[in-house]
Amino acid sequence: MSVAVKVSWITLNRNLKLVASQCLARSVSQMATSAPPSQMEEIVKKFKLPKAYEGSRPSVWVEYIQLAMEYKPLNLGQGFPDYPPPEYITDALMQVASDGNLHQYTRGYGHPRLVQAIAKLYSKLIGRELNPQTEVLTTLGAYEALYAAITGHVDVGDEVIIIEPFFDCYEPMVRYAGGIPRFIALKPKSTDGTTLSSSDFVLDKTELESLFNQKTKAIILNTPNNPLGKVFTLEELTLIANLCKKHNVLCISDEVYEWMVYEPNKHIRIATLPGMWDRTITIGSAGKTFSVTGWKLGWAYGPSNLLFNIQMIHQNSVYTGCTPIQEATAIAFEKELGRLESDECYFNSITKELEPKKKYMATFLQETGFKPIVPEGGYFMMADWTPLEANVDLSSESDQYKDYRFTKWMTKNVGLQGIPPTAFYGVEHKPLGENFVRYCFIKESLSSRTKLK
Repeated sequence: MSVAVKVSWITLNRNLKLVASQCLARSVSQMATSAPPSQMEEIVKKFKLPKAYEGSRPSVWVEYIQLAMEYKPLNLGQGFPDYPPPEYITDALMQVASDGNLHQYTRGYGHPRLVQAIAKLYSKLIGRELNPQTEVLTTLGAYEALYAAITGHVDVGDEVIIIEPFFDCYEPMVRYAGGIPRFIALKPKSTDGTTLSSSDFVLDKTELESLFNQKTKAIILNTPNNPLGKVFTLEELTLIANLCKKHNVLCISDEVYEWMVYEPNKHIRIATLPGMWDRTITIGSAGKTFSVTGWKLGWAYGPSNLLFNIQMIHQNSVYTGCTPIQEATAIAFEKELGRLESDECYFNSITKELEPKKKYMATFLQETGFKPIVPEGGYFMMADWTPLEANVDLSSESDQYKDYRFTKWMTKNVGLQGIPPTAFYGVEHKPLGENFVRYCFIKESLSSRTKLK
């Protein structure tokens, strides 16, 4: 046999073995992915969600982001700006990116430069000296701060009071911890007139008092409120504070929209009220404060004994945050600390920037036939859409709640997307949100694109 023929036979033999091996692997793969129905039932049964997470479904954000990608409407649903953040904060990130020493792990409970800056700022604002090492924690967004605060304090059977409408993660987080949510809704004092104010929505004092008992572990407060835009008054906060003190209850205060408060309203931090520092965890957000929601950086501050519990949850789940993002945010904080009382301070200018957008949104919605609820804070506006009900055909949508059907119909047929507020209520009170839709007005494109198809 010639050398050439021998080489050809060796090559052929190798190729045949390779093909046989591939066929065998494919056959095994097909067998592995084609378990008999009885086995599949056992697999599905054993590997379902744990009991604490049973009933979980994709959130409203998952569904509506997909809807926006498919239909490409003017997206006034999600709460983020559609224009760049302040130039100095992106410059800070570029500066940090070029520093080779800032791309490794940082301190688990918060980057040293950032916790120093946060402590310095809030020491001024709340009138007491914060210890940056023990009384401040940085987190992966305010979302993680909420999760750690709830999980770190709520035990099985504990009751947690949630004020409706609420940011939709509060309820599942309480349930995952084994807690029992107790809901109370903000309800309008009056529905007269073509517009309402978020100040028209109030808590029933007797109902609130009735929710507090020996099992109550915490109340979750959100001021300014998302999605309503309500800024709680001193009188309202004092009522909540007195009940917390009377029943020894923790207050988890979500204050991510703290800088977006429209005159003459004032943001009051409940931790500053008499006797409340010792029982309050306050949560903030760089995403909201500096208009960089994609940075996913939040924080919590409060007394060291309460922060310790949060640190333990953080340490054993996330452990540490993103070093460059924290360093850049620290630089931004330091810049603003130097001009805190000035109109140039972004904390002060953002409200002035949003005021005309808020007015435009209210006017646009009213002229289109909606009945807007003008917010006292934040950058969301809820509006009653039912005056338009006779002009829309919701039969093509099959969702249980009318606000879902309306917002989907608008996305597909009008090119304007909002968020259905029933996502922000417990099951019992969802009907309170069905007549409304939530829109976001921190959008540069608002005035140029809000023309109905």
